[in-house]
Amino acid sequence: MTFAIKAEIRDPQAARFDFPAQKTMYGGKRIAAGDVVYLFASENEGGAGLVARGVVTAAEATPRQPGIERQTPRVSVRVQRTALATRRLGRAELKPFADWGDGRPETELNFKFYRQATDKIVGLSPAAAAFLDNFF
Repeated sequence: MTFAIKAEIRDPQAARFDFPAQKTMYGGKRIAAGDVVYLFASENEGGAGLVARGVVTAAEATPRQPGIERQTPRVSVRVQRTALATRRLGRAELKPFADWGDGRPETELNFKFYRQATDKIVGLSPAAAAFLDNFF
């Protein structure tokens, strides 16, 4: 399966990234070692959107906290970078794609990342992954 992470990324040029206790949505909790992942530097944290592609080298579910009824699943992951993005793709480029039912990969990314602007790990469709490959 293919995933994308939107989180604070201080050094997009780094060879390895650690993302502790990341919120998951849209199938993101299924991320596992060996999966391809696209890294988006969160604009909420001063980032510029898509920065890299990598492979998950470790993934571990964060235990739920006792006594809290509703909790979003969280996962800690380590990613080895395999490529740097060569073109920009962020909130500004995806904002026009807001017809949630049109089936476009751009719309999927806009919906999953920017409808709720929180940082998160999300699962991607094959079409969205193929679309993102064009940025490398």
